Amino acid sequence: MTAKGLVAAAIAAAAWTIQPAAAQTPSIGGMWDATVTAGGVEVPFRMQIAASGASITGTFFNGDEKMSSSAGTFDHGALSIEWDALGTKLDATVKDGELDGLYSRGGRGAPLPFHAKKFVAAAVADAKVPSIAGLWVMNLPKKSSKGEDAWQLIVRQSGGEVSAAILRVDGDTGTLTGTYRDGKFVLGHFSGARPARVEITPQADGSLLVVENRNAPVPAVRDDQAKAKGLPQPTDPTRFTSVTDPGEPFRWSFPDLTGKIVSNTDPQFRGKVVIVDIAGSWCPNCHDETPFLVDLYRKYHDRGLEIVALSFEEAAQLKNPTRLKAFIKHYGITYTVLVPGEPKEASALLPQAVNLNSFPTTFFVGRDGRVKSAHAGFPGKASGKFHEEAKQEMTRTVEQLLSERVQSLAGNR
Repeated sequence: MTAKGLVAAAIAAAAWTIQPAAAQTPSIGGMWDATVTAGGVEVPFRMQIAASGASITGTFFNGDEKMSSSAGTFDHGALSIEWDALGTKLDATVKDGELDGLYSRGGRGAPLPFHAKKFVAAAVADAKVPSIAGLWVMNLPKKSSKGEDAWQLIVRQSGGEVSAAILRVDGDTGTLTGTYRDGKFVLGHFSGARPARVEITPQADGSLLVVENRNAPVPAVRDDQAKAKGLPQPTDPTRFTSVTDPGEPFRWSFPDLTGKIVSNTDPQFRGKVVIVDIAGSWCPNCHDETPFLVDLYRKYHDRGLEIVALSFEEAAQLKNPTRLKAFIKHYGITYTVLVPGEPKEASALLPQAVNLNSFPTTFFVGRDGRVKSAHAGFPGKASGKFHEEAKQEMTRTVEQLLSERVQSLAGNR
């Protein structure tokens, strides 16, 4: 969706109001301008609250994607909303038409302070808004924790309204949205996870200065200029992760949610093309990838495709995987889901993998049981063409592997 389309959708949603079924609900239904404070940074975002009788639904947005709550109530000024697929809960109270409370993230850290007030469309004050739409390369002052020298910045713009995403090797930030004021664009993203505030300041030489949360400013130049100047390019996710010996079968053996051990040597995988997805229900970019995998499995399972999600979860989820079960239900997952251990244990539990530090990471295993390729991370819809290109590349890989005949299964397992 274009920035203009996103803006139109937001205005249309804002104009729509809920007709409450009870006298206590008129002030709660509709669109809200909200913030959460994460790491000392106030992150702006927009959310919707809808009332249906005594039931309340809260919805987060990631561009045109929605994450709606599984349960919610509003009683005597107290609001409580839960998102089972995220393992999160919002508790807030209404005072003077505004909401204040805490957004709890289960075992993923301390609750985030939450504040919101009713959405009111505001005109951009600045008459002259610089154009920053397009593809940019952010050259990092030092290598990222994953060894990257550069990231991509994708920007869509409609006047003073902007939607953007920063794309790294492990995936993107989700859709950042905001406006131009006082010489810079201030954008935010929060879809129930990965809170981010980004400020983009156009420079006199045509470049940008990008500040994410409290991190150091990062310069960005247009993609074609970065290539012309020979500047470092973003890391290729198809060349980031590999295996120690491609000639060896890819081995795994872990329990499913019932405790049953499932292994690569089981009959259901013999002679099949297998996608082994390193993931976790806590992982925002895994939420981005899962709908694609569900569709891929539905389309190609009868032709010999199997998918195995190795879902690495926090200790609390390993004991009681309520979020993972809700995640499976939310996305309609019908392929195999195994629970090997905690995220920090991924590399140790899969010693054949090289440079396994991105969630998700997708291994494509041929009919002979050997890894043919791997893809680190997953660019969500916020990444525009990169999202489409990743899906096309992964689909081509599956189709190619399905078309190949097994040379010999003997000794490969």
